[in-house]
Amino acid sequence: MSPTALHSLSTEQQNLESEALDTKSALEIATIINREDAKVAPAVAESLPQIAEAIDAVADSLSRGGRLIYVGAGTSGRIAALDATECPPTFSTDPRQVQFIVAGGERALGRAVEANEDSEDLGRRDLARLRPTKKDVVAGLAASGRTPYTIAAVEYAKKKGARTIGISCNADSPLARAADIAITAEVGPEVLSGSTRMKAGTSQKMILNMLTTGAMTRLGYVYRNLMVNVSLKNHKLLERAITILSSAANVDRETARATLKKSGDSVPVALIMLKAGIKKAEAAKRLKAARGNVRKAIELRKF
Repeated sequence: MSPTALHSLSTEQQNLESEALDTKSALEIATIINREDAKVAPAVAESLPQIAEAIDAVADSLSRGGRLIYVGAGTSGRIAALDATECPPTFSTDPRQVQFIVAGGERALGRAVEANEDSEDLGRRDLARLRPTKKDVVAGLAASGRTPYTIAAVEYAKKKGARTIGISCNADSPLARAADIAITAEVGPEVLSGSTRMKAGTSQKMILNMLTTGAMTRLGYVYRNLMVNVSLKNHKLLERAITILSSAANVDRETARATLKKSGDSVPVALIMLKAGIKKAEAAKRLKAARGNVRKAIELRKF
């Protein structure tokens, strides 16, 4: 990208609100950053229709055995990795359902490997290894909307028939034009000029929260607003599961704990047992018949 093109991006311009940042006290710096951060949610809200379209695309893909594959470089890639890795413990999804690729590989998660983001060939090659198909959704993240690695990966995914999403912070970007669904959060100049780990990164985290939480909710992996598909990997999560069951089924903690044990430590099966007044085997059959949708399984009369 030419210096002129880079300078024209809103995310690269100087923020007049923080122009004398180096003369401010700690409280003044925190106040300026906080004031700028307050602009992020309204910027994201401008793209809610596109985010909703993306949620449905992801839910449809996962329901058909497809995958959500994130692509990003630098901060964008690290935020994508965070969201992908949080899905299995939150929703008990298979780690293969929500994946990520980041420029520079997984070593880039712990140290900067920023040069790789300029390579279109690497973007195509890294995504090709995952063999995207028409069942999949590939979501590219780039604050500038102009990262060659990410754009090339999205274009490759589209050629393979995958549905594509572009998430950026500058209007009418090449990434937005390359994707089927363009999500743009115009957060404006950063407090620290060009440091898109700040407002731009925050907007990306908010959008990915919506995509995966929205899609998993649409699939029925959430009951009311409760994490009923939570994975019981430690004591904290076990206690959370008991609290969820107690609240959702309106039973005491001992009943919730006992039912969870009878269910084989499956929160969805235990909830169906409690809500429908049935045994483990029937609850498991209902859940399978409802394709994992907990509410539908509870309400099923026949399976």
